Amino acid sequence: MIRTSHGMLEILQPGIGTTIQDRGRAGHRHEGIPFSGWLDAPLAEAANALVGNAGGEAVLELRGIGTELRVKSGPVRMALAGIIGAKWLTQDGTISSLPAWRSATLRTGDRLTLGVAETGCAYLAVANGLRLPTQLGSRSSYWRAGLVGLLGRAFRPGDLLPCNTWSSSDFYEWRNQEPWAHQVDPIRVILGPQRDHFLHESIVSFQNDEWEATVEQDRMGLRLHGTALIHINAASADIVSDAVTPGAIQVPANGQPIVLLADSQTVGGYPKIATVIQADLPKLAHLKPGSRLRFQSVTHVQAKQALQEQRAALMKWIAMRESFLPPGFIDEQALYGCNLVSGMLRAEI
Repeated sequence: MIRTSHGMLEILQPGIGTTIQDRGRAGHRHEGIPFSGWLDAPLAEAANALVGNAGGEAVLELRGIGTELRVKSGPVRMALAGIIGAKWLTQDGTISSLPAWRSATLRTGDRLTLGVAETGCAYLAVANGLRLPTQLGSRSSYWRAGLVGLLGRAFRPGDLLPCNTWSSSDFYEWRNQEPWAHQVDPIRVILGPQRDHFLHESIVSFQNDEWEATVEQDRMGLRLHGTALIHINAASADIVSDAVTPGAIQVPANGQPIVLLADSQTVGGYPKIATVIQADLPKLAHLKPGSRLRFQSVTHVQAKQALQEQRAALMKWIAMRESFLPPGFIDEQALYGCNLVSGMLRAEI
C-alpha cells in the first residue's frame, strides 16, 4: 500500500515508451538478468543534477509522446533534460510551458503534459528521485521479466509514483543555459570478438559504409540496414551461444547488424563483429528510424580515454548550473543590496 504522506505523482496518461530507469542492475547478467537502466546515462544524470540530486536517482525515461502527470501530493520539484518541453497547467488554471534544462516546483493539483522527445530519448527527474521499491538493487523497469517499472508492467492511467515533497523554503530554481549534448561523431567500436567470422572486405565495409536505423528498435536492440556483411561461410553465421552485452553488434545470416541496447538478453548465438564503446552507447538512444550513422574502430586505451573525457565534460556541465528566481518571486537579496536612500538626490514641494 503506497502512502500519500510524501510526494506523489499520478499517471493521467501513460504515453508511449515511458519507463522508470536508474543506473541499472549491475552484477546479475550471469543469472540471466539484463542490465537495463538508462539508455543515455549522461543525459539522465544531467536531469538529476538540475533538481539537486546527488546522482543515480530513478527518473522517467521518455521515448515517445503522450505522457501526462498530475501532482497528487506536493510540492514536487522536477526538471526535463533533452530536446523536449511540456505544458504546465496549475490548479488555478494558469497555463505555462516547462522547457528543458531548468527545474520547476509543481504544487498539488498541477498537471504536466509532456511533449515529444525530438531525438527519441529524454528524461524527467524529480528531487530525491522516484521512490518505488528496488529489485536486485535497481528501480529500473524491465517488463519482459516483470521487474519494477510499476508492478512490473507498463503504466496505466491512475498509477501512482511515490517521490518526496519539496519542503525547502529556498524558492530558487536551477538551470543551465547550455543544453547537454553528445558530439556528432562516428559511433566508436572495438572490433570482435568474432571478427574472424567475416570476410575482410566486410570488416572494411562495416567501418566505411553508412548505416540506417530502422523502425525495428526498442530498449532491447536496434536493427540497422545497409550493404550486407558477408560471413566467411554459411556455418559462420551461427555460433555456440555466448555472453553478450549492451553495445554488442550481432550479425545474423542476412548480413544486417543488430546493436544490442540496455535491455538486451544476456547470451546470443549470432557472431559479433564489434562492440560499441561505453562512451558512445548513449548516442544509440537517439537514433530514430531513418537516422544514419557510421562506425569507427578504436583501441581499448582510446575507449577508456573517451569515457574519462565524457565524465569530465558532464562534471563541467553540472558545475555551470546557475540558480534563478522563477516569475512571481522577488529577489530579496538583490533588493536589499541596492542602496535605495542614496538614489534620492533632492525632494522639493
